[in-house]
Amino acid sequence: MIVSLPPRWMLYTGALAALALAVPPFVIARVRATPDANRAVHIFFDMDFQPKFRPQSVNPLFADGRAQRPSVLGTVARGEAGLDVHLSDGVVNGKWADTLPAGMTMSRQLLDRGQQRFNIYCSACHGYAGYGDGTVNKRAMELMTNSAGPANGTSWVQAKSLHDPLVREHPLGMLFNIASNGIRTMAGYSAQIDTADRWAIAAYVQALQLSQNASIQDVPPELRDNLKKEVK
Repeated sequence: MIVSLPPRWMLYTGALAALALAVPPFVIARVRATPDANRAVHIFFDMDFQPKFRPQSVNPLFADGRAQRPSVLGTVARGEAGLDVHLSDGVVNGKWADTLPAGMTMSRQLLDRGQQRFNIYCSACHGYAGYGDGTVNKRAMELMTNSAGPANGTSWVQAKSLHDPLVREHPLGMLFNIASNGIRTMAGYSAQIDTADRWAIAAYVQALQLSQNASIQDVPPELRDNLKKEVK
């Protein structure tokens, strides 16, 4: 059986056409993979080239010449106006609150959350049991009592025991405020811990204090008999 081939000119033309069709994908891939300082081709400009001032640039419209404007004095972020002083400051009618803010309920879940946050942020100085014997405090006190003296002229104050009689008298709102704003040499944690978690920590601190200073009268009546048996 004899098979006739197309004319040679047709084969050459087809090969050239196939090669020409293969070139654009390679060119496109190369262009996409190569960084280019020039602006990309925009068919629809939209807002890509809108007139604007970049941060730290000069804007002659304002007297100080700054394009980046500072926040207006007295403005606050949405939801951070602090209108509920019970929630934001731990205060009710000018006195430290003894209760949680509206919307928060004392529960095992809240105390578990408070324990978790306490162990992360507070135990380093106050210790897991709250006696002021955290690892950071221990190391700092060792450096302070070193005969060579404190390094670089720094100083350290012994972390407070949360079971100190004076601290045990702190109301719930005061504990929250201390966690938020600090007290004496202790810094506040409002920037690191959100409001709800600071209330959870305050609640857990009171539970921790009670656990180390509880009496038989603090145990529910239905559990006292079992507890007495365990003690015996």
